[in-house]
Amino acid sequence: MNSSHDILIIGGGSGGIMTAAQLLKKDKTLDIAIIEPSDTHYYQPAWTLVGAGTYNYEDTAKPMKDLIPEGAKWIKDYATKFNATENIVETKNNGSIGYKYLVVSPGLVMDPKQIEGLEESLGKGVVCSNYTDPKHTWEVIKNFKGGNAIFTQPTTPIKCGGAPQKIAYLAADYFRKNKIDSKVVFATPGSVLFGVKPIRDTLTRVVERYGIVFKPFYAPRHIDAKNKKIIFSYTGDDENQCVTNESKEIGEKISGVANIEVPFDMLHIAPPQAAPKFVRDSELANKDGWLDVNINTLQHNKYPTIFGLGDVAGLPTAKTGAAIRKQVPVLVDNILKLMNNQEANNNSYQGYSSCPLVTGYGKMTLAEFDYEGNFTPDPKLKQMLVFNSAKEHWRLWMLKKYGLPYLYWNKMMKGEAV
Repeated sequence: MNSSHDILIIGGGSGGIMTAAQLLKKDKTLDIAIIEPSDTHYYQPAWTLVGAGTYNYEDTAKPMKDLIPEGAKWIKDYATKFNATENIVETKNNGSIGYKYLVVSPGLVMDPKQIEGLEESLGKGVVCSNYTDPKHTWEVIKNFKGGNAIFTQPTTPIKCGGAPQKIAYLAADYFRKNKIDSKVVFATPGSVLFGVKPIRDTLTRVVERYGIVFKPFYAPRHIDAKNKKIIFSYTGDDENQCVTNESKEIGEKISGVANIEVPFDMLHIAPPQAAPKFVRDSELANKDGWLDVNINTLQHNKYPTIFGLGDVAGLPTAKTGAAIRKQVPVLVDNILKLMNNQEANNNSYQGYSSCPLVTGYGKMTLAEFDYEGNFTPDPKLKQMLVFNSAKEHWRLWMLKKYGLPYLYWNKMMKGEAV
């Protein structure tokens, strides 16, 4: 074994950096190491705005070396395998690294191979994605001359589940303001626009305002970039069969139930996403390939010295940075309790997540919710004179564009409570 640490963290994203920073604020003598191969850390929530031409991509990036908390060791390497019974993580270049406590937070990975034709077409021509190249998305929207603009998402869990429709609303707003004749289509494998009713009601009105064609139960299956066609599979049950009636306004063609073909003049897609392979193929994963942790304590269900959070965790809530903000204090408290020979009994994480849903330039609604799908707005919003965050508000747009990035870089990444 090349080295060993009291606390080993896999991942230098939001979860890993925040965990290290908060632990060191509690005890600066802790021996903490972070395994992270990347030189750059991105504030990805702003990529929606980059894709709409209203945020600089360069402002979403900072050098990783500037974010690793003072007192933590940066191991610039890839984690490749777990040996949980021996408390060891294998790495690509640094061999075996031991730990007393392990925090797994490597995020997730794009897996475009799950949709036929996507890997070859993604990021080329008029097939774009804010998840992989938001600058290209803006070029596609800016150069769009009219026709079908399709926005869709896969059947897998994805980071920031509202992102595919946020860019649809921004594009629809841009097309309308620039008098571009378009048919904006939002197609989703799900049954509704959003699971939280007060937010869903607002988004329904947004869809109506822009004249967006909403297609529920549509799962993208094949991208034919050469002929500019996308083929969906129907995901509903027989009771919802009526939703597959052909939409002549968008040139939709249906053959049987399996094949729903729609032509496009631009296509924005969230690629299928999965846990990194070294997690997915390990003894730490659940049956769906995500890290198997207790949904309230974030402690692994089999290995008590292992914890996980963020996008890689198998939690039944949205994968967002806001969720991580609430997960980290619970995880930190539980690790410190174990280190002091106490039970890791802080089970206060109740599934909080948040999705800032941009509905146009200068407009936003803020979806905050828990495991039960309850709408749980932050009382602090009233200090911004936002008394109903389920409704569109320009102050929420300002929060998204200016307030949240400031809090992220200057508070959250430095281990301060927000």
